[in-house]
Amino acid sequence: MTTSVWQTSRFSIDLTQPKVMAIVNLTPDSFSDGGQYTHLKQALDHAQTMLAQGADILDIGGESSRPGAKSVSLDEELARIVPFIKEALRWHVPLSVDTAKPDVMKVVLDMGVDIVNDIWALRQAGAVEVVSQHAGCGVCLMHMHRDPQTMLAQPMKGDAISEVKDFLSQRLQVLTENGVDPSRIVLDPGIGFGKTLDQNLSLLNRQSELLSVGRPLLAGWSRKGSLGKLTAVNGMVPEPQNRVGASISAALMAVQNGASLVRVHDVLETVQALRFWQAAKA
Repeated sequence: MTTSVWQTSRFSIDLTQPKVMAIVNLTPDSFSDGGQYTHLKQALDHAQTMLAQGADILDIGGESSRPGAKSVSLDEELARIVPFIKEALRWHVPLSVDTAKPDVMKVVLDMGVDIVNDIWALRQAGAVEVVSQHAGCGVCLMHMHRDPQTMLAQPMKGDAISEVKDFLSQRLQVLTENGVDPSRIVLDPGIGFGKTLDQNLSLLNRQSELLSVGRPLLAGWSRKGSLGKLTAVNGMVPEPQNRVGASISAALMAVQNGASLVRVHDVLETVQALRFWQAAKA
């Protein structure tokens, strides 16, 4: 059974109702909105808008994880995110940082950030130690096949559910063995990260099977390439910013199939859809 609270540095986040994690990309090369919010004032204004639209958590990223993305240096990643974090910490809202670098994790957690969201599921050397030494922070562990440079060139084979479930179970065990209370952990199946279209759909349709791992699930379908392929018209694949309708549909299905959180670009539309869905099923 999963619990209904996600314990983080400053907040106990109630997951009895689905929560919206808003994407704040401070990168020049993210697949959907890279370069739009690289100036601090633009980024802060955008984040404030998303909070006003109903976002529950801000997820801040300084390094793109899109397929083929190049890694950035520690100094560059920190230069992108630290000024934003300094300001956003004053807003008293849950802040997550999307990073795989243990040194970045340490800096932002020392600043007071609430959550580490790691596409590598804390597999980089020293990452588990950083999180375990910060006794209150939340963490999101995601499944990724291979790495951002090669994951789509050589995608997974076979049954995605069994592999993802086994991986997340193993990572959960590693963290708990290192003193991280399970209440601090949520799990992400990693839609699009080294999976085929059919595998991504399988992870959505059979998502409830992942709940047996015992922790809440976060779903990140927003504007992903699979949605573009599925909604192509006359062979024309819509650009990421034109995949809003499909993104909302995927978010709703993910929540219906047991996800406690959805990570999205389009906060206003997602919040509206979730509120209608909740009212209609009441």
